[in-house]
Amino acid sequence: MRESSLEFLKHLVNTPSPSGHEARGQRVWLDYVTKYADETYSDAYGNAVAVLNKGGSPRLMLAGHADEIGMVVNYISKEGFIYVRRLGGVDPAITKAQRITIHSKRGPVKGVVGNVAPHLTKQEGERKVPKIEDLFIDIGVSSRHQAEKLIQIGDPITIAVDFDVLRDDIVVARAFDNRIGTFAVAEALRLLSSSKNELKAEVCAVSNIMEEVGLLGARQIAYSLQPDIALVVDVTHATDYPTVSQIQHGRIVLGKGPTLTHGGCNHPNVIERIEAVAKKKKIDLQHEAMSATSGTDTDVIFWTRGGIPSGLISLPNRYMHSPVELICLRDLEQIPELMAGFALSLKKGEKFKVKI
Repeated sequence: MRESSLEFLKHLVNTPSPSGHEARGQRVWLDYVTKYADETYSDAYGNAVAVLNKGGSPRLMLAGHADEIGMVVNYISKEGFIYVRRLGGVDPAITKAQRITIHSKRGPVKGVVGNVAPHLTKQEGERKVPKIEDLFIDIGVSSRHQAEKLIQIGDPITIAVDFDVLRDDIVVARAFDNRIGTFAVAEALRLLSSSKNELKAEVCAVSNIMEEVGLLGARQIAYSLQPDIALVVDVTHATDYPTVSQIQHGRIVLGKGPTLTHGGCNHPNVIERIEAVAKKKKIDLQHEAMSATSGTDTDVIFWTRGGIPSGLISLPNRYMHSPVELICLRDLEQIPELMAGFALSLKKGEKFKVKI
């Protein structure tokens, strides 16, 4: 991966952007895409958009969600311990004994999620799996009064771990879900900016908000942008490690390329075109099947305003919704290439419609 792109990815992943509090990460994203776009802007709730070849047709939306899972301050005990609520799909069992940061108006506040030592717990059968209300945070104070000088109810919380290289092109971070999506659409815009004269479509790269708490930003921006076509980028579960049933979840392997999802919200003609572009560019694709929903922003984009032909491209990710999400940079690099190739394949005014 080119050095400046890797630095952008690191900056993006390390910038805290829990659901509903994405502004800092959106600023990083907009600062990067500005030099590759004709215009950039954000809307009322912080969805960010970068437009290339404005006025072209069709209008293609490339979308990834900016938010990460986290927690929020819910209650402070008289002793100064902090209790939380979820922001998205936090797993309480792996959140215990983690270092965290509370993002206060007064600045970041460090803390730890408390964990009772095994010496002090009764070993009567198996330990119970903790619930979110069982978690408590220690910020090193001894009273509610002291805590309230630093934080307040409603302050967001993220796990305090950053991007790191595990080995070669295998990297680890807490928030690849889904900063890789916003990274990929930004990089696709970068690639397209050098081929603007060949581009017939208007391309709107979107970094949208609050996916983890209800696919909310995608609903907003798809409605207001009114794209003719949408490509969505998210992570998917790599299933190539112990205890995961490939019979149930499919076979998705780290390092074997991005995945393409078939069925449901994925328009068959859009999927067919992505496959053709991948073949032309010699990009290996893995394939996923879905039933009712994909669990991504594609689910709400595709039915907006009577139906937007959409396709979901995903990055294999081990250990999703944990502080140690693991991806392969080779897989990630291929996604912007795929999206840029799709954009350049579009003919002026082209529409996608199922033949009946």
